[in-house]
Amino acid sequence: MAKAWGLWLILFLGIGCSEQLLAQTSIGFRGGFSTNSYSYRVRPASLTTRTDAGITAPTFALVAETFLAKNAGAQLEVQLLSLGFTERDTLANTNQTRFDYIRIPLLSNFYFGNKGRFHIKAGPYIGFLLDVEDVQREWSAPDILPTYAQPDDRVNAFTYGLAAGAGISGILGKSTLAAEVRASYEFARPELQNRIFDQNAVVIEVTLSYLFRVLKHRPLE
Repeated sequence: MAKAWGLWLILFLGIGCSEQLLAQTSIGFRGGFSTNSYSYRVRPASLTTRTDAGITAPTFALVAETFLAKNAGAQLEVQLLSLGFTERDTLANTNQTRFDYIRIPLLSNFYFGNKGRFHIKAGPYIGFLLDVEDVQREWSAPDILPTYAQPDDRVNAFTYGLAAGAGISGILGKSTLAAEVRASYEFARPELQNRIFDQNAVVIEVTLSYLFRVLKHRPLE
């Protein structure tokens, strides 16, 4: 959490250096729940395997949104997000691993409507691993996902991907309330020891946002 607040402070100070951006910027937070699924290939020629389940967990983000035109803008977030996988054998023995990340999405925003608006957001993100835990490890086999939190494991701490979402929002004075469903596709794999050839994650988020206008908007063309 300390890292998230440090990055948010850098973000806020950077925006504050530009009076023009500050005058058209809202800041706030976004919170809700995320769930994910993992797919992987152990070797180049092997078929894609999907895990039995992912991780469902709360997610929170600090948000800064800037309007660059009347119905379009950009949004930068510092987000705490958990991903993971669950695999079970035929006897219901379970392996589960959880990854905790800090994500930084940079999104383009497009709005349709006035006070009650429909919006679309899309853009890339980068992420950094905060913690990893092998929650359960009850079985092993040659062609399954390995451990990632044991002393001999080396984990890729950097990740990146693309995110896109849609939702509705309402303007209440200087405040904006929004509900959104967002999907993201993670390209980077946590593997650094070549035990798994390819690994990807799909994340679905359902969130609510509250943003507060920093200063009165200047007229936008």
